[in-house]
Order: sequence, then C-alpha cells, then structure tokens
Amino acid sequence: MPLAEKLERLRIQAQPIRARAAADSRAGLPRTGSWRRRERALLEAALHNAYVDELTGALRRKLGMLALGHEVDRARRGDGRLVCAFVDVDDLKHVNDRDGHAAGDRVAQGPRVDHADQPALVRPIVRYGGDEFVCGLGAAEVSDVERRFELINRSLWSAVDAGISVGIASLAEDETLDDVLARADAALLATKQARGA
Repeated sequence: MPLAEKLERLRIQAQPIRARAAADSRAGLPRTGSWRRRERALLEAALHNAYVDELTGALRRKLGMLALGHEVDRARRGDGRLVCAFVDVDDLKHVNDRDGHAAGDRVAQGPRVDHADQPALVRPIVRYGGDEFVCGLGAAEVSDVERRFELINRSLWSAVDAGISVGIASLAEDETLDDVLARADAALLATKQARGA
C-alpha cells in the first residue's frame, strides 16, 4: 500500500478522536496530560507501522531509500566511507514450504536481528523486497562488512538451515545512491551465480 494511502487511512482513523476532543473542548472539559500522552502514543504507533516493516523491524522501502540517501550525504560530509550491502535471503520459499512460515519468518528476521549488536554502524536497514534487504554501514571497511555478513550467514545456517547471499559495494567519490546500490546488486547477482543459487 502506498505511503500516501496509509497516511490518508491514518487521518481518517484519527477523525473520531479529533471530533471527541473538539466536543470535550466545547463542553469545557480540560485536555489532561494523560489524554495528550495517549494521543501521542497512538499517533506514534500508527506512524511507526507506516514506516517500519512489522516482521523484520527494517524500514519500509520508500522511507529506507530516503534514509540511505541521507547516509550518502553524511558520508560525504564526513570521511566519505559508506558501504552498502544488498542482502538476499536464500531459498525463503523453500524454507516456508519445508518448515512452515514461522521458520521462514525467523529467516527473514535474521539479517536485522544479528545487526542489533552494533546499531550505530548499521543505518539504515531497509526491506527492499520480499526477501531482499539493503543495509548502509557507515565508517566501515568492505572487509569488515564481509566478515560481519559471513557470521550472520553461519548463524542462520546453524539456526534454520538457510542462509543469505550478499553483494557489497563501497561508495565511490561522486557516486549516487542509485550507482552504489546498482553495484551492490550486481555483486549480489555475481555471488549467487558463482554459487549456482
């Protein structure tokens, strides 16, 4: 569902709450701090659901690409280092068919969960498609990123007998986000072809 459609749905859902608040205001009832906190919590939860994939905790693609663009800008202002990784969860359909969707869900969560140990280095993690993720890793070297994803792959294989394929590209001078992601995607395809996946 497009983001604009989700935001419109959220606006429509909020109408009764706003109408009740207006009626309370006309009746002279004060807006309490707890009412404001409840309203804010409801709005924050709705916005979170609009921007974050509920299964993986990764950013949804539209917002994620915007965040990755900001990471490119941040890298340009800093030391220029940003590594992008295109991650594909291998044989997710096979895992779903063989072990059930709960096992497939655990596999899909793997690329996100195993990054929780160093969140400052991994920003953002984007669910690009059904079983594809894009990660931006600031101030990182390609070799470190390769090692990190190899550990994630081993962890997934030992936990659910499935793994990931990864394509990695480091941001080059004067390169756009689309350019570095295209190189990471091409590296992912080369990795999969080399393995016969």
